[in-house]
Amino acid sequence: MSFVAPESLSEQIAKYLAQRIIQGELSPGERIQEARVVNELNVSRGSVREALLILEKGYLINILPRRGAVVSDLSERDICNLYDLYISLLTMLTGSVAERWQGQQLQPLLEQWHSMKALAVGPDKEAFVSAGFTLMHEAFAVCDNRYLADMLENLQPAVHRTYVLAVRRKPETIKEATVFFADIVNAVVKRDKDRIPGIVRAYGRYQCRLVLSALAQETAECA
Repeated sequence: MSFVAPESLSEQIAKYLAQRIIQGELSPGERIQEARVVNELNVSRGSVREALLILEKGYLINILPRRGAVVSDLSERDICNLYDLYISLLTMLTGSVAERWQGQQLQPLLEQWHSMKALAVGPDKEAFVSAGFTLMHEAFAVCDNRYLADMLENLQPAVHRTYVLAVRRKPETIKEATVFFADIVNAVVKRDKDRIPGIVRAYGRYQCRLVLSALAQETAECA
C-alpha cells in the first residue's frame, strides 16, 4: 500500500498561479505581486513566497532583484532549447520503459492511454494535453529513475505552457498528438527500442515548429 501526501498550501497556490500562466491569463513579463496574491487567496505571505519558488523551479517565472516575481518570456531561442532537451529526456524515458517493463506494469499506462483516446475526440482539447503529462507520470514508475523523473517533472510546466499555446491556435493538432502517442505506446508494448528515438524526435520537432508559429502569431497581434 502506498500513501500520497496531500498538497501543501504553497503547492496549491503554485498550481493556481501556474494554471493562469499556462492559460495565458498572466502574460510574459507581467509582475506577480505577492500582496495581491495574499489578498486574493487569503493566504500568508510565506506560503506565497514558497509557491513562487516552485514556479521558478518549473521555469514559469523569474525572481529578479528589486522586481520580484515576473512571468518568464517565451522566446524563439528558449523554445528551441526547451524542446531539444525535452526530446532527449523523453527518448530516454520511453526507451527505458520499453526495456524494463515486466508483468502488469504497463496496465496503468495503457488505461491512461485509453482515457486519452476518448479525450482526443471530445471538446476539451486542453484536457487531452494534461492527460498526456499524466501518461508520462505513469511511465516514471516503470522507468524507476528518480533523476530522470525529476528533470522531466521540472520541465513539465514550461512544456505544458507551450502545448496550450499551440492548441489554442490550432486545436486540430490534437490529431497529430494522438498519432504520436499511439505510435509510442505501441513501440513500448512491443519493446521496439530502435523506433522510439525517431518517433519522439519527429513529433518533438513538429511540435516545436507549431509552438514557434503560434508564438509568432500572438506576437504579431500584440504589436
